Amino acid sequence: MSLYTQQSINIRKTWLLMAVFLIFVIVLGWLFSYLYSNPTILYLAAAFSVIINLLSYWFSDKIALAVAGAKVIDKKNHPELYRVVENLAATAGLPLPKVAIISDSAPNAFATGRNKEKAVVAVTTGLLEKLNKTELEGVIAHELSHIGNRDILLSTVVVVLVGFIALLSDMFLRSMFWGGGDRDRGQRAQLVLLFAGIVLAILAPIAATLIQLAISRKREFLADSAGALLTRQPEGLASALEKIASHPTSLRRANKATAHLYIASPFKGQQATGWLTKLFLTHPPVEERIRVLRGLKIL
Repeated sequence: MSLYTQQSINIRKTWLLMAVFLIFVIVLGWLFSYLYSNPTILYLAAAFSVIINLLSYWFSDKIALAVAGAKVIDKKNHPELYRVVENLAATAGLPLPKVAIISDSAPNAFATGRNKEKAVVAVTTGLLEKLNKTELEGVIAHELSHIGNRDILLSTVVVVLVGFIALLSDMFLRSMFWGGGDRDRGQRAQLVLLFAGIVLAILAPIAATLIQLAISRKREFLADSAGALLTRQPEGLASALEKIASHPTSLRRANKATAHLYIASPFKGQQATGWLTKLFLTHPPVEERIRVLRGLKIL
């Protein structure tokens, strides 16, 4: 199976996961509306979901950059970085993305935007200080691969859906604390509905997060391979990942909502030691990624 075939398979799987996720949102909203005998809950949930998705589509890059504290630069500020992005974007056949800098000593990077024409690549000052040119090219190629595969839009949409599910669940659990539901229904039916509602409300954020993480992890491996193919030097990205992973401190503005966008987890102390720990990591273990990169045969 070729790299390009794998890209198509992963994109189809991602859309399938998102479709299942949307159905789950509707079912959860219906449960809440049925439990409280108020169809308005379902209508409001659907409308709010559409509005939030539209807002996230049009302003995803601005939201991500603001959360990360990234500032867009021009070529005269960082000419060497800009030339690397220019050359690799041209090689990949992509429009030149905007370039942003995050003032932070922890080395890391991410890409955001709703499409190839509105993309932004952001890197930390620590990344520029600690990586040599070959390693920097590997990181930029990885992020450009995310742009080329439309990962940046999909990741943003999933983040919004996860947040919406968490909000619905929180609202439900709070309303359960204060009481609610149709008291005219049979007591047994009411108890069954209450139990199902509580279980779904507790599991919904977990299921949403697992979908988010599964998409993120799959795409990190794909972007690693595509980035290595772009530069023809997989060792550059492998060495860069080693340096990023060995840095002892987290990003100052690390945020769980955007953690999966970065090339490596912005949090430290999350080393995977067991299957349950690995399940909730936003990125595959760096050791696995490095092993795969060093096993690639680039002709």
